[in-house]
Amino acid sequence: MTAAESTDNRRPDHVGADVDTIEPDDLTTDLGAADLAALPEATPRQLFWRAFTKHKLALLSLILIVLVYLVVIFAEFLAPSTAEHVRSAYALAPPQVVHFFGQDANGHQVLMYVYGYSSTVDPQTNAINYTADHSQLIPVRFFADGDQYRLFGLFPMNHHLIGPVDANQPFFLLGSDVNGRDLLSRVIFGARISMSIGLVGVAIAFVLGIVLGGLSGYFGGRIDTVIQRLIELLMSIPTLPLWLALAAAMPLSWGAVSRYFAITVILAIVAWTGLARVVRGRFLALRGEEYVMAAQLDGNSVWRTTMRHMLPAFNSHLIAQLTLSVPAMIIAETSLSFLGLGLTPPAVSWGVLLQAASSIQVISSAPWLLIPGLAVVITVLALNFLGDGLRDAADPYGH
Repeated sequence: MTAAESTDNRRPDHVGADVDTIEPDDLTTDLGAADLAALPEATPRQLFWRAFTKHKLALLSLILIVLVYLVVIFAEFLAPSTAEHVRSAYALAPPQVVHFFGQDANGHQVLMYVYGYSSTVDPQTNAINYTADHSQLIPVRFFADGDQYRLFGLFPMNHHLIGPVDANQPFFLLGSDVNGRDLLSRVIFGARISMSIGLVGVAIAFVLGIVLGGLSGYFGGRIDTVIQRLIELLMSIPTLPLWLALAAAMPLSWGAVSRYFAITVILAIVAWTGLARVVRGRFLALRGEEYVMAAQLDGNSVWRTTMRHMLPAFNSHLIAQLTLSVPAMIIAETSLSFLGLGLTPPAVSWGVLLQAASSIQVISSAPWLLIPGLAVVITVLALNFLGDGLRDAADPYGH
């Protein structure tokens, strides 16, 4: 018997019985051989992106959110008309469908077109009933001339991504509202306010939550007591009455920009308390850690200690909180504007547009007025899925 065999025979059978063995195939199941070979040289950013791209729904949501913000940036160009362009003769006109390859009344070939409207008036209700007029073809093309605007507020232009060849003809891909304004254009312009309120409001709430929560958890004592009592006071007030009171305090003489800023601040005041509580709890747990004490003894300032050593310890939670707070802000603004407590016309947001859909009689005759609500649902779901994916990629062991 060799020495190796005697050593193996002397080893008890139970040693290693409870230890899970890792087969090479198990390692390559999710990552693959090429990914495993690249892991030792990958940076944290590369590892984060590799983990995020495995979350297909989150990746699709990221693409959708990027497209939404591109629509926000280029709203004037992408919208077929300006938000306030009125065609009173086509009030509550139904959506038109784009067709391809047809002939107009003169026998000319048309690449893209929509059918015009023929209308009748109901003698009992005075409602206008529209039907597609197949004898009237309205040619449509990309980069069509239309309403004048300033791109980014600087460059005068009149080109739109899509529109009728003759700007005087009706073109309503998503129908029109009660005043004959193009709903697609108003949804596009409404995204600018609704999506920007989400970002600006969350930015303000994050600054308040991180700064006040960090001070509360880092110093403790009287500072902690004062901040926590303030948080408890704000959290004890029901959200809707607080919105009502703050919205009612805004002067009616304020313009759309002033009300926009005020609504953003109101939503931020309500939203920062939850994050401050979380940051405080994490700071209380981290301030006794050895690396934090070493940073303090090394002469680091409070700002550097918190920003460079304590906050990165729970980045995954902050990322998830950030992405999940934006849809909450969007819903809050939409709710306030829908109730008439937030933005009001002539401002255009998804909540303002949904005010027109508050009557069951209008909805029964013009269901396309609910399209802004569909935009809210899709955007909020995409932001929630994006938040889940970012959280999983930043903290793969946290759940």
